[in-house]
Amino acid sequence: MNIFDCIIVGAGPAGLSSSLTLGRARRKIAVFDDGSNRNRVTHESHGFITRDGIKPQEFKEIGRKELENYPSVSYFKATITEIIKDNGNERFIVKSTEGQEFVTEKIILATGIQEVFSIQSVRNYYGKSLFSCPYCDGWELRDKPLIVMAEKEEHALHMAKLIYNWSKDLVVVTNGVELSKEGVQELSKRRIKIKSEPIKALIGDNGYLQKIEFVSGETIIRSAGFVVPSFYRPNHFAETLGCEVQENGTVVTDGFGRTTQKNIYIAGETEKSGPSSLMISAAEGNKAAVSVNTDLTMERF
Repeated sequence: MNIFDCIIVGAGPAGLSSSLTLGRARRKIAVFDDGSNRNRVTHESHGFITRDGIKPQEFKEIGRKELENYPSVSYFKATITEIIKDNGNERFIVKSTEGQEFVTEKIILATGIQEVFSIQSVRNYYGKSLFSCPYCDGWELRDKPLIVMAEKEEHALHMAKLIYNWSKDLVVVTNGVELSKEGVQELSKRRIKIKSEPIKALIGDNGYLQKIEFVSGETIIRSAGFVVPSFYRPNHFAETLGCEVQENGTVVTDGFGRTTQKNIYIAGETEKSGPSSLMISAAEGNKAAVSVNTDLTMERF
């Protein structure tokens, strides 16, 4: 049976960073990648120093290749389906879709999050002309005629104020939600237009938005924009393993990746159940790995 010091579930920036740190610490680890990282739909990733504008798959491949320098690191392209506590031995049995079983002392959950859109056709444009992070994609859309799509007033106001730094040509679209008088006034003083009518269709070609059609038949021309999705954790490992999770979906940790369950650690977007940058996720992966290595060292010394 395959026995490891630590298994890392997820090979995004958090998981790869954890793997690199633990590999350099000479720990026997396995990292599992099912290819579902949410930035796979976009052409470029931004804000990671020395890698600004890199393609997400290239970023991932560079990270994976770096792991080959460390013989104690095993990389599996597989999906983890089950993690079972072996309480008697303080270990975990980890099962994959290929029917393999692995045993490990420590687990790092770095499986990230996924978006949910109330308008399904957003996915046809997401990553090409519609985005969710202005820090990632605002520069490329600067001064263009943009939409801000949000169905909660707090989200609409927050995103509109942010995007205004990159483009003054904004239309806020709320898909049937009426903003408060105060909200309308706040946007109107910056000449930001508001369309609360329900959306009938997004119209464009090959992922590039051209216009939005409303149920009344009216259309507005917009070339790109930002949406505010909701997010969810694509698996329930944290919950099923007994980790404490707050009402907002955040997994409770000590600030260094340790959850409320011994030997279970968490890193990156998985912890918050909310979006994060590549840079922050990688840093949090490093922190979780240092916690794992520290705990292994103190337990075995």
